[in-house]
Amino acid sequence: MKAGFISLGCSKNLVDTEVMLGELRAHGIELTTDPAQADILIVNTCAFIQSAKEESITTVLNMADYKESGRCRSLIVAGCLGQRYKQELLDELPEADAILGTGAWGRIMEAVEETLKGHRVVIAGDDDTLYDEKTPRIRTTPGYTAYVKIAEGCDNRCAFCAIPQIRGRFRSRRIEDICGEVRQLTEQGVREVVLIAQDSTLYGKDIYGKPSLARLLRELVKVPQLKWVRTMYCYPKFFTDELIDVYASEPKVCKYVDLPLQHADDAVLRSMNRPDTREQIEALLKKLRERIPGVTIRSTFIVGFPGETEEQFQHLKQFLKEQRLDKVGVFTYSREEDTAAYDMPDQVPEEIMQERYHDLMSMQSKISEEVNQGLEGKELEVLVEGRDEEQPSICVGRSYREAPDVDGQVYVENDKDSQPGDMIRIRVLQGFTYDIVGEALK
Repeated sequence: MKAGFISLGCSKNLVDTEVMLGELRAHGIELTTDPAQADILIVNTCAFIQSAKEESITTVLNMADYKESGRCRSLIVAGCLGQRYKQELLDELPEADAILGTGAWGRIMEAVEETLKGHRVVIAGDDDTLYDEKTPRIRTTPGYTAYVKIAEGCDNRCAFCAIPQIRGRFRSRRIEDICGEVRQLTEQGVREVVLIAQDSTLYGKDIYGKPSLARLLRELVKVPQLKWVRTMYCYPKFFTDELIDVYASEPKVCKYVDLPLQHADDAVLRSMNRPDTREQIEALLKKLRERIPGVTIRSTFIVGFPGETEEQFQHLKQFLKEQRLDKVGVFTYSREEDTAAYDMPDQVPEEIMQERYHDLMSMQSKISEEVNQGLEGKELEVLVEGRDEEQPSICVGRSYREAPDVDGQVYVENDKDSQPGDMIRIRVLQGFTYDIVGEALK
């Protein structure tokens, strides 16, 4: 019996996919990357914004073709789309044999067994399951890098976001459990661990009574074989002085701060139900730069939120001009049912959202290029990921400044011996909008 998997969406979804793969293999199911050879096909879906939902449905329908052209006897729709729409999805997608919600990954074998008996089932609900260090898991990332989910769910109620309805309340894993998993990963060759949650700086508040990301990081850096620990999705509200001190003082903690700010106009931030003001954000950015030498700051922003005026957009644009963030992602607002923003007045037309998106990205690309050019002559440590396909003499990797999957890469000249997973030092020769070119130091 063979199973094939397609994982869509974010890195948090990818971890869910990896633990489902582990559950299948633990029950004797062989895994295949060829959907034509799979008896069971599982699509782990995303439902964060409209485009992600459309991609998920298209992927499910494409996989359904293998019921005719391949060996597929069971097509399972897992993840956020299944959790959000449950029975409705099963009714409207006759191609699907089972719907598996986000918290039901541990029941993947139940879904497989029921569908192979010819039953169509929905397994989704208010499941607070968290994976732990003992959960079987098959990593799909390169051997030297792994994502570790430190918490699940979200207690924020941002007006544009449906994640709390999909993923449930915020719930943290215990420090001992996370450290146990990281030790196992490093024994398997992992050198970089990327910590993920919906709100990483809130980590631990539910079980320890206060945000405890700093405490977790202090324990993780004690793992001997771990080289880098990187944290994504750090909301500003709980980026404490204690946490800043850990970033500044611990060499293994990547000086890379991912702050999803979403906007910089106070009125828009209030409409979004975000707890920060522009003044507070600017004060935090100033503190990060003063106290963490060489810090790289990444953020994401939404344009076209309901009611956003041209003046408010210009406030955001001016903020980015002044702050000169290292890396920025921009998204157009997606109107999602069951969110507070769905019925807000003054929805911004699509053409205006697109104009603002391109305007902001064009400006930021110039800023990012200038920031990278400012690195010329400096030395960086690089995690080697492979070789350039067209020029094998050039190796490709990332420094602490580049997170996997979301940022650019570093191209290293004069290095013929390094292998994936090696850490090397380089001197930066040239900086581009996204990428860095350097030479290896002997």
